[in-house]
Amino acid sequence: MSITVYLVDDHRLFLSGVKAELADEFRIVGSAFDVDTAIVEIRGLNPDVVLVDVHMPDGGGIAVIEGVSESNPDVRFLALSVSDQAEDVIAMIRAGARGYVTKTIEPPDLADAVRRISTGDAVFSPRLAGFVLDAFAGAIPSEEDPELDQLTLREKDVLRLIARGFAYKQVARKLEISIKTVETHVSSVLRKLQLSNRHELARWASKRHIV
Repeated sequence: MSITVYLVDDHRLFLSGVKAELADEFRIVGSAFDVDTAIVEIRGLNPDVVLVDVHMPDGGGIAVIEGVSESNPDVRFLALSVSDQAEDVIAMIRAGARGYVTKTIEPPDLADAVRRISTGDAVFSPRLAGFVLDAFAGAIPSEEDPELDQLTLREKDVLRLIARGFAYKQVARKLEISIKTVETHVSSVLRKLQLSNRHELARWASKRHIV
């Protein structure tokens, strides 16, 4: 039985190229250019494997995984991204992706990755595997972190969602608070941690394995 694959990427030309490369070996059941469409269609189609970009508007690949995993636990996700940054790899794996490869991957290697992911294997581009080992091989967050302890419980909730790439309106919806309140919490977190922007915040959270 043919492996069913769904594609998610906001770069339409790249998505078309991936679809063309994989169509001979797999059954491509659908594709989406945005997070919300992807979540709805993946829930309905229940494909074997989803290839998902990391950085997209409205929460990116993490939002897609989190929006699908509870209702469709058998769907397996393979991150396909231009980014080879440790924080992106770790965040996607923590969200539930079974593998992470970069967009420089050769088509035969991508097809092999899809097949392996469908059987439950974990697949990473060689350079990225070390990030995962470093993050999960005995890396346990410290119970005492003076910087983290400065934050209130709500600020920690906001920190985790912002660090995962969610937009303010998505954080507000998830936590059932106003966008203005989210902005206030973010400003407070940045001030307490002495950080300048949300990118620094994401790196800070990733280093502490709390993304």
